[in-house]
Amino acid sequence: MVQGFEQQTRAGGVTGRAVLIALALLVVLTPLAFYIEIAWNTTNMFVGVPSMTPVVTLFLLTGLMSLPFFRRAGLSRRELLVIYSVLLVAGPLIGRTTTAWMLCGSIHYHYMSRIHQIWQTTFLHQVPTWFAPTDPIATEGFFQGQSTVPWALWASPLSAWAAFMLALFLCSLCIIVLLQRQWITHERLAFPLAQVPLEMVSESRRGELGERPGLPGAWPFWLGVAISAGLTLVNELARRWPSIPAIPLGPLPLMREQRVGPLGGIGEITLVLWPWMIAIAYLIPKELSFSAWFFWWLLVAANVAAVFAGAEPRDPSMIWDSQFPAPRFQGGGALVAIGIWAFWIARPHLVRVLRMVFAGGAGEGSADEPLSYRLAVAGVVVTFTAMVYFAWVAGCRWFVGAAIVLAILGYYVVWARLRAETGLGFSMFPLELEFLVNTPLGPSFFKLRETITIMSLRWTYGQGFGTIYEVISGNALETFKIADSAAIDKRKLTGALVIGFLVTLGVGLFTILTGIYHYGWFGLDGLQSGWLGPQSVGDGGRIIWRLLYHPPGSDVNGLIAMGVGAAIAVVLGVMRLRFWWWPFHPVGYMAGMCWGLNWYWAPFLIGWACKTLVVRYGGLRLYRSTVPVATGFIVGDLLNSGLWGLVALITRGSL
Repeated sequence: MVQGFEQQTRAGGVTGRAVLIALALLVVLTPLAFYIEIAWNTTNMFVGVPSMTPVVTLFLLTGLMSLPFFRRAGLSRRELLVIYSVLLVAGPLIGRTTTAWMLCGSIHYHYMSRIHQIWQTTFLHQVPTWFAPTDPIATEGFFQGQSTVPWALWASPLSAWAAFMLALFLCSLCIIVLLQRQWITHERLAFPLAQVPLEMVSESRRGELGERPGLPGAWPFWLGVAISAGLTLVNELARRWPSIPAIPLGPLPLMREQRVGPLGGIGEITLVLWPWMIAIAYLIPKELSFSAWFFWWLLVAANVAAVFAGAEPRDPSMIWDSQFPAPRFQGGGALVAIGIWAFWIARPHLVRVLRMVFAGGAGEGSADEPLSYRLAVAGVVVTFTAMVYFAWVAGCRWFVGAAIVLAILGYYVVWARLRAETGLGFSMFPLELEFLVNTPLGPSFFKLRETITIMSLRWTYGQGFGTIYEVISGNALETFKIADSAAIDKRKLTGALVIGFLVTLGVGLFTILTGIYHYGWFGLDGLQSGWLGPQSVGDGGRIIWRLLYHPPGSDVNGLIAMGVGAAIAVVLGVMRLRFWWWPFHPVGYMAGMCWGLNWYWAPFLIGWACKTLVVRYGGLRLYRSTVPVATGFIVGDLLNSGLWGLVALITRGSL
């Protein structure tokens, strides 16, 4: 056993058995996720199977390791965290908003053109034939079901899209590798969600049997788990059996939307008291949680002023155009500014990296990094070129293809940083990528095939409540933080992440496509009661709208709003660097412009108020002692989701 312990130490937790267990779990969980989340729709949009699986699995495995039967051959703490990391990065591939959306987005043009004749006459002939099968039998079976997959017809499309998905993953992973040291060590971002697995698996105790991990023994953690799991359990029971009284946690409408008068600018005031979100607000910096709810209400006040000045009354959370106060465009400008600001702050680190790459010594200087810097830079160049080639073959001009890929990667990097700073995936970014590029250039700048390519890639950037493809790069950054804190070998962990991605990609494509042809796209409950169904089959309609009904020039109001948003974000960032007491955070300003703060403002307010009071009257010592309660809130909510996923599996989605 001592020899086994030494082998685990040398491997930094990335042992063969840990990786094999993670891969086996991914293979088993892929069909389960399809049924629970996509076919039966027994999870909500915020906590899908890929989100809850890593935490639930880590909790169960850690509990098993404390039993006498498993102690002698038990997994170490670092091995458990490696399993968690592989599930965290590869898991999003099997959710409803990644692979499933990609498959539908590639084939729906041919099916929907039979319903909407204008699709066929206007742009169907410009859709690349290798995007998806064009045979009516293949499209009919995909949407109506009760058939088998025509694998011969899908061979070329699946190869092309799988290659793009892999290139996008590897490219974003290499970029994260180049930046993770800056964000983890130099800037010391909060990484609130990384605290969950680190707190949940208690520090290992080395004995004659080696490392012995266990669940936390501190009562605050279990108090948080009990409160969160208990509240959500009661509400889930009440949702299924209305005779059971529910505990009002929201969304609760405090004020209905007014149709006339200045109060119409307030919209509907909604109260949400979700424990897990309050916990995240408690874990992040105070100025960030304060800014999020403050700027949301400042937006509401600006909208009321606009209505008072003569504008039409409308809910501020549902303003999508560029008319004042144009929150989405303000947030989009802030998003661009935050991205540029993040790279500007990281420039000394990036310059050092590039000097090491081109001047020699990259291997020695990056020995503790997930990849050697030279390999990471080469990976970015090769995979970026491959994705630009994909866009070029699809009909894009090379510089447009490069701009599209660059915008997606920039979106992912900023998302990863914001996730590390806030713990939130943001229900959606203020502006989708298509609006960021169309606002200054106008839709007429793009050729028809370029517009089709942008729409066909919406699964890489579209609204997804923090669950679409960008979450993979954000989760990879989180795993590097976990590895840094738990002394896990990052290089071996990176290899395990890539293997997990490849296995899940292959199994996921096979499972999801087989399931869709069995049920039919229109027979999947997970796509009928949510937003994904209309989104995934509406891209052709968006193309028509842009071609026929959208003004050809740039959006001047949108450009002004984006400029104002960028300027405000820069000013907030400069003031935050110059004055330690400055209470406003540029990320909080951007968050206030997002859809979702109409729900999230209350948890952010409560979390900020609790942290302020605890730190003021109890100091950092009291705050650190209450962190396990917040961690327990998050774990308890995910455990409850896992429980109902198991119930759905047993009852075949009927409960």
